[in-house]
Amino acid sequence: MARIAGVNIPSQKRVVIGLRYIYGIGPKFANEICNKAKIEESRRVHQLTDEEILKIREIIDAAYTVEGDLRRMVSMNIKRLMDLGCYRGLRHRKGLPVHGQRTHSNARTRKGPAKAIAGKKK
Repeated sequence: MARIAGVNIPSQKRVVIGLRYIYGIGPKFANEICNKAKIEESRRVHQLTDEEILKIREIIDAAYTVEGDLRRMVSMNIKRLMDLGCYRGLRHRKGLPVHGQRTHSNARTRKGPAKAIAGKKK
Protein backbone atom coordinates (compact mmCIF):
# COMPACT_ATOMS: atom_id res chain seq x y z
CA MET A 1 0.00 0.00 0.00
CA ALA A 2 1.55 3.29 -1.15
CA ARG A 3 1.34 6.34 1.10
CA ILE A 4 1.15 9.65 -0.76
CA ALA A 5 0.33 13.03 0.86
CA GLY A 6 -0.56 11.26 4.12
CA VAL A 7 -3.15 9.01 2.46
CA ASN A 8 -2.92 5.25 1.98
CA ILE A 9 -3.59 4.49 -1.68
CA PRO A 10 -5.30 1.09 -2.24
CA SER A 11 -2.81 -1.21 -3.95
CA GLN A 12 -5.24 -3.13 -6.18
CA LYS A 13 -6.64 0.00 -7.89
CA ARG A 14 -5.29 1.55 -11.07
CA VAL A 15 -2.96 4.49 -10.43
CA VAL A 16 -5.38 7.05 -11.90
CA ILE A 17 -8.20 5.84 -9.65
CA GLY A 18 -5.99 5.45 -6.57
CA LEU A 19 -4.73 9.05 -6.75
CA ARG A 20 -8.32 10.26 -6.42
CA TYR A 21 -8.33 9.04 -2.81
CA ILE A 22 -6.26 12.15 -2.03
CA TYR A 23 -8.47 15.13 -1.13
CA GLY A 24 -8.02 17.74 -3.87
CA ILE A 25 -7.14 15.35 -6.70
CA GLY A 26 -9.92 14.43 -9.11
CA PRO A 27 -9.97 12.76 -12.53
CA LYS A 28 -8.29 15.66 -14.36
CA PHE A 29 -5.42 16.13 -11.92
CA ALA A 30 -4.90 12.36 -11.61
CA ASN A 31 -4.43 12.13 -15.39
CA GLU A 32 -2.09 15.14 -15.36
CA ILE A 33 0.05 13.63 -12.60
CA CYS A 34 0.32 10.29 -14.44
CA ASN A 35 1.35 12.07 -17.65
CA LYS A 36 3.98 14.19 -15.86
CA ALA A 37 5.39 11.12 -14.09
CA LYS A 38 5.27 9.13 -17.38
CA ILE A 39 3.21 6.33 -15.82
CA GLU A 40 0.71 4.38 -17.92
CA GLU A 41 -2.82 4.80 -16.62
CA SER A 42 -3.52 1.07 -16.90
CA ARG A 43 -0.88 0.15 -14.28
CA ARG A 44 -1.90 -0.81 -10.76
CA VAL A 45 -0.57 0.88 -7.62
CA HIS A 46 1.18 -2.30 -6.40
CA GLN A 47 3.13 -2.44 -9.70
CA LEU A 48 4.76 0.97 -9.09
CA THR A 49 8.41 1.11 -8.14
CA ASP A 50 9.67 3.23 -5.22
CA GLU A 51 11.16 5.73 -7.68
CA GLU A 52 7.81 6.19 -9.42
CA ILE A 53 6.00 6.70 -6.12
CA LEU A 54 8.66 9.24 -5.12
CA LYS A 55 8.22 11.02 -8.47
CA ILE A 56 4.44 11.20 -7.92
CA ARG A 57 4.99 12.60 -4.40
CA GLU A 58 7.35 15.28 -5.71
CA ILE A 59 4.93 16.30 -8.49
CA ILE A 60 2.04 16.61 -6.01
CA ASP A 61 4.13 18.58 -3.50
CA ALA A 62 5.41 20.96 -6.17
CA ALA A 63 2.26 21.71 -8.15
CA TYR A 64 -0.90 20.89 -6.18
CA THR A 65 -2.59 21.98 -2.95
CA VAL A 66 -4.01 18.83 -1.34
CA GLU A 67 -5.29 17.34 1.93
CA GLY A 68 -4.70 19.43 5.07
CA ASP A 69 -3.58 22.62 3.31
CA LEU A 70 -6.59 22.55 0.97
CA ARG A 71 -9.05 21.84 3.80
CA ARG A 72 -7.52 24.69 5.83
CA MET A 73 -7.73 27.05 2.84
CA VAL A 74 -11.41 26.20 2.20
CA SER A 75 -12.36 26.66 5.86
CA MET A 76 -10.46 29.98 6.00
CA ASN A 77 -12.35 31.18 2.91
CA ILE A 78 -15.69 30.27 4.52
CA LYS A 79 -14.63 31.92 7.79
CA ARG A 80 -13.64 35.07 5.85
CA LEU A 81 -17.10 35.23 4.24
CA MET A 82 -18.73 34.81 7.64
CA ASP A 83 -16.59 37.56 9.20
CA LEU A 84 -17.39 39.94 6.34
CA GLY A 85 -21.09 39.46 6.98
CA CYS A 86 -21.87 39.14 3.28
CA TYR A 87 -24.91 37.18 2.08
CA ARG A 88 -22.96 33.98 1.45
CA GLY A 89 -21.35 34.28 4.88
CA LEU A 90 -24.74 34.69 6.56
CA ARG A 91 -26.05 31.59 4.77
CA HIS A 92 -23.03 29.61 5.98
CA ARG A 93 -23.56 30.91 9.52
CA LYS A 94 -27.25 29.89 9.53
CA GLY A 95 -26.54 26.51 7.94
CA LEU A 96 -28.71 27.18 4.89
CA PRO A 97 -27.96 26.61 1.17
CA VAL A 98 -25.47 29.15 -0.15
CA HIS A 99 -25.98 29.00 -3.92
CA GLY A 100 -29.57 30.21 -4.27
CA GLN A 101 -31.39 26.89 -3.98
CA ARG A 102 -34.99 26.85 -2.77
CA THR A 103 -35.57 26.02 0.90
CA HIS A 104 -39.35 25.84 1.14
CA SER A 105 -39.61 22.18 0.20
CA ASN A 106 -36.00 21.00 -0.09
CA ALA A 107 -32.55 21.64 1.43
CA ARG A 108 -32.88 18.91 4.06
CA THR A 109 -29.17 18.11 3.77
CA ARG A 110 -28.18 21.62 4.87
CA LYS A 111 -31.08 22.25 7.27
CA GLY A 112 -31.05 18.86 8.97
CA PRO A 113 -34.05 16.65 9.78
CA ALA A 114 -37.50 18.26 9.64
CA LYS A 115 -38.81 19.62 12.94
CA ALA A 116 -42.50 19.25 13.76
CA ILE A 117 -44.45 22.45 14.32
CA ALA A 118 -46.76 22.35 17.37
CA GLY A 119 -50.41 23.43 17.14
CA LYS A 120 -50.90 22.39 13.52
CA LYS A 121 -53.73 19.85 14.20
CA LYS A 122 -57.37 20.83 13.79
